[in-house]
Amino acid sequence: MDSVVPEPRVLVIGLDPYRVPGPWDPTPVAEGIAAGMARFAEAGVGVESCLFGLDGSDDIEAVVTEALDRRPWEVVVVGGGVRRADDRLDLFERIINLVRRHAPDAAIAFNSTPEGTFDAAARWLRPPG
Repeated sequence: MDSVVPEPRVLVIGLDPYRVPGPWDPTPVAEGIAAGMARFAEAGVGVESCLFGLDGSDDIEAVVTEALDRRPWEVVVVGGGVRRADDRLDLFERIINLVRRHAPDAAIAFNSTPEGTFDAAARWLRPPG
């Protein structure tokens, strides 16, 4: 039986844990992101992720804008790594303003853990059809 991948309705914006500088182990966060994204497939909800690094290798605004412009989004989830650190307040503001400009009809949601990304989006998803 062929499985049909549903049209993406949710965009998840966040940090690529492998490209965040510092002496830390990114593996648990990456595993949490994968678990959170898997819940979308289990629920039959299409999702895409837009992960960027803080290592200087990305033009963050260009990466996020390209993802936002890819299609109309029903929900945009902004991950905790973007918004929780005080030294990233400017980044958080820029992301929110990009969402407002490029996906004005999308609900904006926030997860509390990477595993809870589906729950954050589900609060704002309209029933299919």
